[in-house]
Amino acid sequence: MQLHHYNTNFTKRTFPITIICENVTNAPNIGSLFRIADAFGVEKIVFCGEHIPLGRKMTKTSRATEKVVKYDVKTNASEVISTYKELGYYIAALEITSKSQSIYTCSFSKEKPIALIIGDENFGISDANLKLSDIIIQIDMFGQNSSMNVVQATNIVLYEMTKQLI
Repeated sequence: MQLHHYNTNFTKRTFPITIICENVTNAPNIGSLFRIADAFGVEKIVFCGEHIPLGRKMTKTSRATEKVVKYDVKTNASEVISTYKELGYYIAALEITSKSQSIYTCSFSKEKPIALIIGDENFGISDANLKLSDIIIQIDMFGQNSSMNVVQATNIVLYEMTKQLI
C-alpha cells in the first residue's frame, strides 16, 4: 500500500542547516526550495535580493511548506553570509569554479552549523560571496550540460549533507 502524508512513519528532525539564496527570484523555484527545505529538515531559508516573489506563483509549488519552514528576506547576501560566518557557521557555496570540490569528496561535520549558499538561476553566486565561503561544492555531471536547475542541485547537496549529519 502506498503511504501518504497522514500515514508515513518518517522521523521529524531539524538539521543545523540554513540556505542562503543569492538573487533566486523564480517563483516556482522559491516554492520548490520551501518544499525541499521542509523535506530535509532545514532550519531556515534566507532569500537575498531586491524582488523576491512570495505570492501565488510561489505557493503553487511550495504546497504550504512556507507556513512551516522559517525564512527571512534580506537585501544584501554578502552581509547575511558575513553574519553567519561571525556566528560560527561553516559556509558552503554550491557552484562550479576552478576551486570547487566534488560533492563526492566533501565531508560535513556535526560540530558546526552549515550555511549553504545557492545562487541566481542565470549567474550563480557572485565572486565576492564565493570568497566568503569555507568550501565551494560542485556536483559532478557526466553529460554535455555544465549546470542544472538550482533546486535540483540543492536537493542533491541537502541529501548528502543530511545523510552525513544523521
